[in-house]
Amino acid sequence: MKQSLSLEVRWPRRVVTPADAVRFIDAVGYCLLFPIKNLPLPSLYYAVARRDIHLGPGWDKYCEKIWEWKGSLGGQRRAFYTKYFKGRGTFISLKLLPHFLAMLDSAADATQAEAFYRAGKISADARAIWDGLAAHGPLATLELRHACRMDSKPGNARFKRAMAKLQCLLLVFYSGAEQETAAWPSGRFELTAHAFPRQIRDARRVTPEQARAALAHQYLEWHPDAPPQLLARLFGWSKAEALAACNV
Repeated sequence: MKQSLSLEVRWPRRVVTPADAVRFIDAVGYCLLFPIKNLPLPSLYYAVARRDIHLGPGWDKYCEKIWEWKGSLGGQRRAFYTKYFKGRGTFISLKLLPHFLAMLDSAADATQAEAFYRAGKISADARAIWDGLAAHGPLATLELRHACRMDSKPGNARFKRAMAKLQCLLLVFYSGAEQETAAWPSGRFELTAHAFPRQIRDARRVTPEQARAALAHQYLEWHPDAPPQLLARLFGWSKAEALAACNV
């Protein structure tokens, strides 16, 4: 198998429908939207298209299909979509979402923005975005920037940095798109605490050690020869944490 496909999951049947996509995400536990070179994870694109996206022709009908699903599945609470691994589009199954939250210490209520800010976990801009979503509920990008007073060009750069951090902590997720202007549709964002309260509660009963073990077990189920060092790089664990997670 080519190196670019070596870590794709050979799903028995081509993913055709949103229900198929949910079954695939649930089975693999977590995956990328599109395959990324040097990021050893399966992708929903490959499960749908059954081909190497890096060989061309570029944007195709399969890209359009999964681009729509990234919002609909999250909006319908069938899967969790955000930018996580290296800031790239990532699906997480609802079963493993509590383990990710526990690993990141992100099982937060909607009212905890100030506590995260005071602990140095998020910036003032990220706190403003969190507070905006807590006060107004799901918002499209331009609405959210306006609510947080980040309308200007410099404000947009601050917004992108803060939103990237909130997504990497899984505190915020993407739940669809809205046509705010005549240009491309804008992303709509929600607080994880509002949309997935059960997963938040479940995460509080999981220790970081248990979370890492569950995530490692899921990866090794599909890639049994993966070394602990690979998981350490993928998740940002220490060598000791990766070894412990792989040997439970």
